[in-house]
Amino acid sequence: MAPGLPTAMERPHFIGIGGAGMSGIAKILAQRGAKVAGSDARESATAGALRALGATVHIGHAAAHLAADATAVVVSSAIRDDNPELAAARERGVPVVHRSDALAALMDGLRPIAVAGTHGKTTTTSMLAVALDAMGLDPSYAIGGDLDGPGTNARHGGGEIFVAEADESDRSFHKYAPEVAIVLNVELDHHANYASMEEIHESFLTFAGRVRPGGTLVVGADHQGAREFTARLRARTAEDARGPRVITYGEADDADVRVLKVLPQGLTSEVTAVLDGTQHTFTVSVPGRHYAHNAVAALAAGAALGVPAGALAAALASYTGVNRRLQPKGEARGVRVIDSYAHHPTEMTADIEAIRGAAAGGRVLVLFQPHLFSRTRELGAEMGQALALADASVVLDIYPAREDPIPGVTSAVITDAALAAGAEARPESDKPAAAALIAGMAEPGDLVLTMGAGDVTELGATVLERLAARPANRGG
Repeated sequence: MAPGLPTAMERPHFIGIGGAGMSGIAKILAQRGAKVAGSDARESATAGALRALGATVHIGHAAAHLAADATAVVVSSAIRDDNPELAAARERGVPVVHRSDALAALMDGLRPIAVAGTHGKTTTTSMLAVALDAMGLDPSYAIGGDLDGPGTNARHGGGEIFVAEADESDRSFHKYAPEVAIVLNVELDHHANYASMEEIHESFLTFAGRVRPGGTLVVGADHQGAREFTARLRARTAEDARGPRVITYGEADDADVRVLKVLPQGLTSEVTAVLDGTQHTFTVSVPGRHYAHNAVAALAAGAALGVPAGALAAALASYTGVNRRLQPKGEARGVRVIDSYAHHPTEMTADIEAIRGAAAGGRVLVLFQPHLFSRTRELGAEMGQALALADASVVLDIYPAREDPIPGVTSAVITDAALAAGAEARPESDKPAAAALIAGMAEPGDLVLTMGAGDVTELGATVLERLAARPANRGG
């Protein structure tokens, strides 16, 4: 039986309640009976979903939004110190709780699986949540994106398993104590918080040290950073019997759970893996080798928790995707539009290659929006090189999110690198104009990717409208 409300969470107020991580915790608390309130910068479908659960959601930030009977104020690392609701909480002595502490409290008394890694967390967490639910295990889950099937990023379930996405960006994953943890890959990102790969490795090692005694850590065997992490972990725990059991997965010869084959089938894949001497073949309903590997990580983690591997492999076919992870948005004039959340060069490369495999001879065109000035400063050249894998791309201005501009850092860093790599890449600051430009380039059979972690996702509909509006004798 799932536990009740954590202490001091009877009447929580969330600042930025519409965010992917914050809204999930708010939904679970509301489903457990809390009187949830909060605020967000703008109206959204997420705000509506929270109101449907009984939450009070204010649009805009003001001290008056903090109710007199609030028992805690929940914040993320993106909330600035001058937020009026945060200032009011401090003046009144209302406890301020980081979202990671709130999520950790929700997992108390349950059997958590925490999914970490530089890339693929949302997809892998989603795969586990959907598959475990299809098996009738009724898990709770908190995910950084909305599932395609249930259409939500979080749920309070009646079962004993809690599946959570574990975010390394601000080291908040150090707060969790999972029974089973996954580390998909380890790369340098989040440059505002990490200065080097050494700091990244230390952070992931701290996360590994949080695994409960007798627990299991599932780690990718094909990724260089993950292999280095595994070597460091084993060296550190060689003299400590309390360290977690480590299980590796992938195509590498020394992987404990071996991926034997990934067979692309349009926008799906068939994957075959061997776990504990038994071969399992199942379908993954999203394209690309990296998504197939995510599914195998989910299989290994579930099996480590005691879930029957054969039934879990079959149930993984129930996963039909998560918003923004190669999500089909529609088709017009023979051109398919797909939305991608990829914003790191490794993710961009993986998604473009995956779509290339599904394009069946058509071209891959990318409408890309860089995310964060700090990331563009450090990885802009690599982003341009990734875009060179597409047939053509249009690059928008940088989406700042929580950051202030950095002098000299613009999208030109990316387009210059793409052009230097021999790519066709064009800058365009105006979003409607960029959508019209990419639509004008597309021909029947082509695939258009709207790519990035910002609001570029909203342009998929505009691209489809532009395609549908052009003359029928041109492009289908």
